[in-house]
Amino acid sequence: MKVLVIGAAGKTGRAVVEQAVSASHQVTAFVHKADEYEVSDVRVIEGDATDSVAMDAAVLGQDAVLDTIGGKTPYKATTLESSAANTIIASMQRNGVRRLVVTSMIGEGDSEANTPFYERLLVATFLRGADKDKAAMESAVESSGLDWVILRPALLNDDPAKGNVRVFDAETGEKAHKITRADLADFMLAQLDTNEYLHQAVTIANS
Repeated sequence: MKVLVIGAAGKTGRAVVEQAVSASHQVTAFVHKADEYEVSDVRVIEGDATDSVAMDAAVLGQDAVLDTIGGKTPYKATTLESSAANTIIASMQRNGVRRLVVTSMIGEGDSEANTPFYERLLVATFLRGADKDKAAMESAVESSGLDWVILRPALLNDDPAKGNVRVFDAETGEKAHKITRADLADFMLAQLDTNEYLHQAVTIANS
């Protein structure tokens, strides 16, 4: 598939790009600064994710869009992710691209029921800026009319892939603790080929 990865220079974005290339997808990496991004076998487009002209250039001709954008100062109030999501959605609608997979975080929506106490504290303190932005981003995605999937990963780490990802049901209240970025990337790419979680916000973790 022709796949656009937005936020490709971030930790999660890099994991997604690496695995997408390994899976023989044709990958376009959308990054803020192209001269700082050196990855082989990838088409690179530089731009601001809120710039509709740059986004149209990246989205045109794609089969799917994977949004991995995350702010670097999650404790500060921001509209980065929600503004980018609105730009991405509008571009996909203009260019006839349907499949959108985005990363959010545990604690959003009904995933609060699966959020451990220590992570609830993180959301209320260190992640307080990102929390509101991600909630607005999710709302934009859910009302987009696209074929979307929202992923709400548990606390991320850079450990090697464990090869297993569990989906948590809010009704059980079972706590989701951690997930590797490699496993998040794998699960994200898996959504390109299935409708199992279409139009759902999914809480995931290794354990």
